[in-house]
Amino acid sequence: MGSFSIWHWLIVLLIVVMVFGTKKLKNMGSDLGGAVKGFKDGMKDGASDAPAAATPPAGQVANSQAADKTTIDVEAKQKS
Repeated sequence: MGSFSIWHWLIVLLIVVMVFGTKKLKNMGSDLGGAVKGFKDGMKDGASDAPAAATPPAGQVANSQAADKTTIDVEAKQKS
């Protein structure tokens, strides 16, 4: 009673195929495969870029932020 037998899974598979149809299931499978492949490629790209894009320690400003003079850093104060 704890787990389903092979016959239960075959009946569930048959019902899913009848509800969605084989064409829609094929499209969902290829979309899922493409998403997984894209995720793996992104993880590989991210792992190779991680050491090159190390963050500076706290208190230091990165060169790109120091060179950007269009950003104004302000501190908000409350009115009393």
